[in-house]
Amino acid sequence: MANKVALVTGASSGIGESAARKLKGLGYTVYGAARRVDRMHHLTKSGIKILAMDVTDDASMRAGIDTIIEESGRIDVLVNNAGYGSYGAVEDVQMEEARAQFEVNVFGAVRLTQLVLPQMRAQHSGTIVNITSMGGKIHTPLGAWYHGTKFALEAISDCMRMEVRPFGIDVVVIEPGGIKTEWAGIAADKLRETSGHGPYAAQAHAMAESMIGEASVKRQSSPQLIADTIAKAVTAKKPKTRYAIGFGAKPTIFMRGLLSDRAFDSMMWAATGISKAVKKSGD
Repeated sequence: MANKVALVTGASSGIGESAARKLKGLGYTVYGAARRVDRMHHLTKSGIKILAMDVTDDASMRAGIDTIIEESGRIDVLVNNAGYGSYGAVEDVQMEEARAQFEVNVFGAVRLTQLVLPQMRAQHSGTIVNITSMGGKIHTPLGAWYHGTKFALEAISDCMRMEVRPFGIDVVVIEPGGIKTEWAGIAADKLRETSGHGPYAAQAHAMAESMIGEASVKRQSSPQLIADTIAKAVTAKKPKTRYAIGFGAKPTIFMRGLLSDRAFDSMMWAATGISKAVKKSGD
């Protein structure tokens, strides 16, 4: 892998950092990108090159890709990992925030993909790895905008996979379950801020607790599991189109296909503790 080059977004922590380290360990030249470069300086000790990149800023993304091509002459792997979870009742979430969720989780990933595809087509090789979520296949209360972005990225990945196949390019979707990262805490805080004080408060506090409660955290998988799966996908001669991995991913996706919509709704209400919270509050 000495001559192969990988770009990983959201590399300042969690899945992104683990993926960058894993690919570097396999011999890739790795560029780790994030908005806050100050959180990535420690990666340089491992030989990872860092880039300041905001996936909502086209000029920032263009500059990053130009730097990689100028320095390394190619891009073999793009890991679209940057993203966050914006939770709150549909009634409560401001449209500005809804658009921001799509800008980061969908449009940023797709725009960066557009920027690397000409180079990959010229090479007649490359792998696009889109980090979606088991949330791209299922739904949970108060997560409409987040799930919407993940459903969208799944669909875009499927369409693009067929489009770029003649050019020797693979598109792979990774669908993590519960992972020990900052994501859950940020999503829970956002949820409480958005819907924790109105008519959806009982649901919001129950859902937030299900995200960051001790019982949930204990069951979460390590980001390294996702990094290992990314490595498996990008080094495979013929990678799978999807990898559902991490706590709860495979069984929850399986149950979504098995149950009716209303039966799955009830399962999610029970699993998140919302059914008890709503009953207790009388709402």
